[in-house]
Amino acid sequence: MSKNPFNLIMETNKFNCTNYNDWLRNLRIVLDFENQGYVLDKLLPVTLPEGSSPEERLTFEKWHEDNRKVRNIILASMTNEIQKQYDRLEDVPSICMKDVYVVPDQHIRYAATKVFFVTKMIE
Repeated sequence: MSKNPFNLIMETNKFNCTNYNDWLRNLRIVLDFENQGYVLDKLLPVTLPEGSSPEERLTFEKWHEDNRKVRNIILASMTNEIQKQYDRLEDVPSICMKDVYVVPDQHIRYAATKVFFVTKMIE
């Protein structure tokens, strides 16, 4: 990743198992700036079909290179304990752990609404 102010975002907001939604939002900001956000959403092609054009070969190689860069960005933006759990995974969607750590928006809204409704006015 090139030197830019977005690096600070990932350094100061490391993933720690409790901040997945915030961490992922910040990760997407950084990757969109680097034009590598597509790696989060699409599976890495494993092989290149025979008879592929030079353009397809370049795209395949760029995807693998971007996957490697994004993987390292993701691992660097985690706490050491979490890094140890995911450092052997190669493809970025597997490392993003959406199924494990995501907090659905409904739960966040419910928690905020609950706090609001149980708050009593001071007279």
